Amino acid sequence: MPILGDTSHKTMVNFMQQLPSRLREPEAILVISAHWEENVATLLSAQSPSMFYDYYGFPDESYEIVYSAPGSPELANRVDSLLLKHKISSRLDAQRGFDHGLFIPLKLMYPQAHIPSLQLSLVRGLDPAVHIELGKALGELMSENILVIGSGFSFHNMKAFSFQGIHREDPANDAFQDWLIDVCTGPMAQATREQYLINWESAPSARYCHPREEHLLPLHVCLGMAGKPASALFDDTILGKRSVGFLW
Repeated sequence: MPILGDTSHKTMVNFMQQLPSRLREPEAILVISAHWEENVATLLSAQSPSMFYDYYGFPDESYEIVYSAPGSPELANRVDSLLLKHKISSRLDAQRGFDHGLFIPLKLMYPQAHIPSLQLSLVRGLDPAVHIELGKALGELMSENILVIGSGFSFHNMKAFSFQGIHREDPANDAFQDWLIDVCTGPMAQATREQYLINWESAPSARYCHPREEHLLPLHVCLGMAGKPASALFDDTILGKRSVGFLW
């Protein structure tokens, strides 16, 4: 929808297009995609990934979107080794293509598709502690010029979205977004921050905002990887609902 000009995604489009100017251009991009779940952490390792249109019922032109960035088998192997070092089961997948968790944000951020890119899956069972540990295992990458994107959504109740982009006051939505900002950016011990996210279901309106948590867990990976507080970088409406984004 943002790529096809949907007006209810305007704030997201503007944010994503301007974001590269706030970042150093990376040598490679690793995306944790909310749209990929496997029994073990799985890395897309193709040299030239295909497109995987993992949605249905959209206009024909949504199946003609192309993002022709090269893959990075070298980085896939490196991440695989880091996970092995931390005793986290993983595997490589050279067949799967880029899903929209990667090609939508990157087409907005880096439309030239010139930066080697790959994806990391979520782990089935969607255990929040598992995904924080997954992030911790990747902590060594923090010192390198690699952009890691947790590609999810801080609000993902499909029945509550306004596909006409109409924004109405929603205290339940606000309560969870405010809680996320406090947890991700506030002054507290990192262990406390992690424990809050492990117990995220206890947050205000948690299950209203996330009937299923796959769109929240990329955040857990990023928080575990960074090991420090984030800054809130985005706080606006998408599809009529308030959503937030963070930068480490």
